[in-house]
Amino acid sequence: MATYKKRGYKKSITPSAENQSNTESTTAEVFETLDSTASKTEEWVSKYQNFILIGISVIALSVLSYLGYKSYILEPKKLEAVSELSQAQYYFELAVNGQESDSLFKRALNGGEGKYGFLDIIDNYGGTPAGKLATYSAGMAYLNLKDYAKAIDYLDNFKSDDIMLKALAKGAIGDAFAQIGQPEEAYEYYVAAFQASDNLFSAPKYLYKAGMLGANLGKNKAALNYFRRIKSDYPDAAEADLVDVQIGRLENL
Repeated sequence: MATYKKRGYKKSITPSAENQSNTESTTAEVFETLDSTASKTEEWVSKYQNFILIGISVIALSVLSYLGYKSYILEPKKLEAVSELSQAQYYFELAVNGQESDSLFKRALNGGEGKYGFLDIIDNYGGTPAGKLATYSAGMAYLNLKDYAKAIDYLDNFKSDDIMLKALAKGAIGDAFAQIGQPEEAYEYYVAAFQASDNLFSAPKYLYKAGMLGANLGKNKAALNYFRRIKSDYPDAAEADLVDVQIGRLENL
């Protein structure tokens, strides 16, 4: 933080005639300098106006080229990515609903029926919104296939401004760490998950997981706070019906 220093107080001094004359002379010199600088600037512009116009034209062409690239290359690429993603997402949804889930998760990852899977979409359209969503979905598919290392890798690489997906991705990483026997890391990601979004769907879910795991790790004070927060902030959540026992147990320790 910058520190503001007060200036010392100075007595007002009435300028003498000599000082007044010097001031007027200095003022005249300043105006002469400004006039001279303006004239030199006009001369410079006149002399180099062709170069200036060429420079402006180059900038304009660059902007137009970017807009053309955005309109004719990026936008079609986005549309292609969405088209490819729809089939992979369809397999993923079927798998989540329990229809031959393992084979469908693999098809969602690797593609089928002439369409890309999540992995191909990531490779070919990684910078598009569909490519980012494919990264999230690939991580979730690997989590369901119990390939926890890959699940962590893809979900950790998922970047989005969507706070709901961000919370779910962090929570899923917590689940993966819990499955491979790394409870401290799992706990940290559950905390990060409910901190990412306070929505009614994910926040109480990850508060509860953080509370349960925290209590097992000896973080009793934090766990008690998480359970109480569910009770006070999310009374209508399913987890609110589960915390009374945990609160009572931790309060009596």
